[in-house]
Amino acid sequence: MTELTGFELDQLLGVGEESNPLMMLVWILPVILFVFYGQRIQLYVTSGEIKKAIKKLDAYRSESRDELLGHLRDVTGSQQQQQQQRRPPDHTGTDELAGKVSRFIDYITIMPVDMDPSGIVPKVKHVMRTREDVTRRQVRALAPGMADELQEARVQVLLEIASSLHMIHKTVNHMFLTAKKQNNYPLILPLQMALPFVMEQAEALRNATGAFREGHPVGDGIGPMVVGRMMRGLKKEEAALHTVLARDSYEGRSLLLLKARGPAPVVGRPADAISYIADSGQEIHAIIMVDAALKMEGEDSASVSHGFGAAIGGIGTERYEIEEYALGAGIPIFSIVVKESVEEAVTIMTEEIAQRADEVAVQVREMILENAGEGQTVLVIGVGNTAGVAQ
Repeated sequence: MTELTGFELDQLLGVGEESNPLMMLVWILPVILFVFYGQRIQLYVTSGEIKKAIKKLDAYRSESRDELLGHLRDVTGSQQQQQQQRRPPDHTGTDELAGKVSRFIDYITIMPVDMDPSGIVPKVKHVMRTREDVTRRQVRALAPGMADELQEARVQVLLEIASSLHMIHKTVNHMFLTAKKQNNYPLILPLQMALPFVMEQAEALRNATGAFREGHPVGDGIGPMVVGRMMRGLKKEEAALHTVLARDSYEGRSLLLLKARGPAPVVGRPADAISYIADSGQEIHAIIMVDAALKMEGEDSASVSHGFGAAIGGIGTERYEIEEYALGAGIPIFSIVVKESVEEAVTIMTEEIAQRADEVAVQVREMILENAGEGQTVLVIGVGNTAGVAQ
């Protein structure tokens, strides 16, 4: 080794017969530094990356809030102009509106106690329905006199986006400041590992604001788009809040077509609609659900998969009730899902995903023939946000 390198290891380390104190310091000081201050150095390096992410989250939060305020002013502008013609100018309205929006954005939802799991689903459903009803009333309070349900639903979605981004920023900032306060590097590790996924969701929500504000179809609307095309030209009836039902037949089978009522950005209440159908005495022999699903890394976007079980997201109450009905009736639930990324699901629907609608409709009809006999009834549910998707 000495012959190849031309120097000895002892000389390099400064520990030979003629020791070099300077070389010893060069080697020993970094070791001492990292032994006693290594964790703090790592904390400082990681903190810089997280600070940049928090700054981005703060910007996303502000942008979503400004988008909401701008949309509210747009939809209430004509009404305010009419009122201003009847009374002296008042410059306090803008500040009052911004204050109300800030207060509503900071609302929290406290889930029921789950120490005893029995009966937890109805409690969660009650809390979430209360939240939805109160949010609708808040939207009407923000824009009094707004009779258009389409605009009301858009404002409600923008409020939910702004509230979600606000909570993401608060949570990340809290975890960061707690770790920094304690000078504890292990505390910041979980945040560092989760941050790329958090930022992906935050950026998707930020980009979704424009799509919902303008009323464009989003990737999550592929399910309603498929069923909406199947019920085109048919008579619709209100089966539940924001949920429409149409009846058709195919190759001797009766079809019940169900989706949220578009083009408002709503998801409807399919479980309540199933109760409505059951209460009418209509027997169902199979359920087919069409929805978007998050793709795994490496999967192609807009790829289609078939499966079993209720394909529906959310907090779980809708899926529970659909599964309970299927269990009680002894009928199967089939699903067809279109794979998408997080951002594709909440932003303007890509051409590739939209082109799958007709193909999936053909697959739905094939599934009907395979799993239902003549004279039987199949319920087809288009699950997802129906923004920009009519019926």
